[in-house]
Amino acid sequence: MAPAGGTAVHDHVALAEIELCGELIIAASATDGDRLSPDRIDEVLRVGEERAQDAP
Repeated sequence: MAPAGGTAVHDHVALAEIELCGELIIAASATDGDRLSPDRIDEVLRVGEERAQDAP
């Protein structure tokens, strides 16, 4: 049990990774094939969107 007084630490990076893993699991369960293609994985993880934001 966590101590009283709000001493729990929130790791935002870990929470973001958990969310992305969940999105991959949902996408994988919705596919008819055995595996997600690399392009579909990039789409689910929004890889292209992040690259576009980093571009000047």
